[in-house]
Amino acid sequence: MIYDRQNDQLVPFDFEQILDRVPEIRRLDFELTVVVLNELLDSSNMKPANWLHMARIIGENYDAYDSFVILHGTDTMAYTASALSFLLEGLTKPVILTGAQLPIGVARSDARENFITALEIAAAQENGRPLVPEVCIYFNSLLLRGNRAKKKESVHFNAFHSENYPHLAMAGVNIEYNTPFIRPYSAESRLKVYEAMETQVIVMPLFPGISSPIVSGILGIPGLRGLVLESYGAGNAPTETWFLNALANAIDRGLVIVNVSQCDGGRVTQGRYQTSKQLDSIGVVSGSDLTVEAAITKLMFLLANEPDPDLLKNRLAEPICGEMSR
Repeated sequence: MIYDRQNDQLVPFDFEQILDRVPEIRRLDFELTVVVLNELLDSSNMKPANWLHMARIIGENYDAYDSFVILHGTDTMAYTASALSFLLEGLTKPVILTGAQLPIGVARSDARENFITALEIAAAQENGRPLVPEVCIYFNSLLLRGNRAKKKESVHFNAFHSENYPHLAMAGVNIEYNTPFIRPYSAESRLKVYEAMETQVIVMPLFPGISSPIVSGILGIPGLRGLVLESYGAGNAPTETWFLNALANAIDRGLVIVNVSQCDGGRVTQGRYQTSKQLDSIGVVSGSDLTVEAAITKLMFLLANEPDPDLLKNRLAEPICGEMSR
């Protein structure tokens, strides 16, 4: 973002001016092509159609470039990174998202360091192979797996965290790669870009006092196909009859429900406690340690691209591209 002094507000930055704003890029020892989308968006306006557009751009240019860096607003960056990890099957090149907490025109902006280091990591190779062949977020010295990251801070530079998976690299004087946790390079893989995401999905967080009319209203939304249930702790939910019957009836109608925890760390162990065992028995899918961002985008992806209902639920409960633990 940059400041629009006339209207006294932040507006999207035109990336065609990036060399003027970050002249240090000229000293980097690789070629750089800048692609600017026709419509510049605040990331709060991001939609699945934008994710599909980004995936298509990467697919169309995949053979011509060694890696891709996406400059993105922080508010929905984790959603975009998660979505791209599913849409780009067989990825063997770095796709790194980065951005800034302070506008690029501000003297203390973190935009320059984040962008330059993201470029260096994207270009890093060993024996002709990329060091990080997966979708990532680079922010404030840390490289995180994209579908494991969450935005946790709105006022500090360390905006993104990955509670359930180690960082992939740390940038200090040198960039130290956490190699055992980076997805291995596969020379045999071939990129497949998917072209559909289902938008008829919703997130329903539980809270003490949630009522039957609220739950019934959400589950009864016309055309609803998927729901991410944000449960308590290790996957626990109310055991009241009306609540379980409402979920069971929705599942019988074909609604796919995946259970993730409201806690940032840990995982859903559905069936461990009585309050989650009944979710298991009615057909709610355990989301293990999925983030909400990864859960909703994975649900969008599978509902649009996996026609077999049983296989869809099986794939929802198993890792596809490192987004969850088994």
